[in-house]
Amino acid sequence: MAKRAAPPRPRKTARKAKSAAAPAATRKAAARKAPALAKRAPAKRAAPKPAAPKRTPAKAAAPKRAASKPAAPKRAAAKRAAPRKPAPAKRAAAPKRVRAAAPQRFTVSHLREDDFQPNGLRAYALYRDLGIADATGGLAQAHVIRMVPPVTDEVRQRHLHNVDLQLVYVLKGWMKNEFEGYGVQMMEQGSCWLQPPGIKHTVLDYSDDLEVLELIIPADFETLPAD
Repeated sequence: MAKRAAPPRPRKTARKAKSAAAPAATRKAAARKAPALAKRAPAKRAAPKPAAPKRTPAKAAAPKRAASKPAAPKRAAAKRAAPRKPAPAKRAAAPKRVRAAAPQRFTVSHLREDDFQPNGLRAYALYRDLGIADATGGLAQAHVIRMVPPVTDEVRQRHLHNVDLQLVYVLKGWMKNEFEGYGVQMMEQGSCWLQPPGIKHTVLDYSDDLEVLELIIPADFETLPAD
């Protein structure tokens, strides 16, 4: 009776069949994955190829920058043409007067009423000489003028001065003048004006206390009547 227990052996054959079937299944799965891997690999290798055309436009842009270089000679030509303009004649004439002037010395003049004397250009005025003519060797003249009232026809005579420079500053009072080309001008305390050389002018009226400072170059000049 003990020898009849042998039938359970077929179970081992079933296990062997399963183990034999397993490699076949793995082979099929591997076969399925192989096409997918093959498709992915070409995609990675093809990615760098589109980058090559991007570099070619940069090389083509280089000639455009070189085309802008020819504009430089035009600027250089403009700079070279600038020095051809002639220098003003006035600047060249200025140093000649400075070289011809005599050496200057220091001088000072303090206010004293006794210094106002009727020894100037106009008989109807008192002059205080500031000593500038002697200190500059005749280069310039400066004085304070007090006009004496009343205003007469002698005062109103039209005239001109042959000078290089004539500057007047009102220290006190007021003065009404007429200048050729500029009409009537009212000068008050603090007013300052420059009379161009040879300009025709007329003293029309002034206050009783008029006092002006006058600077003239050169110290010796000519005064002429004007029609």
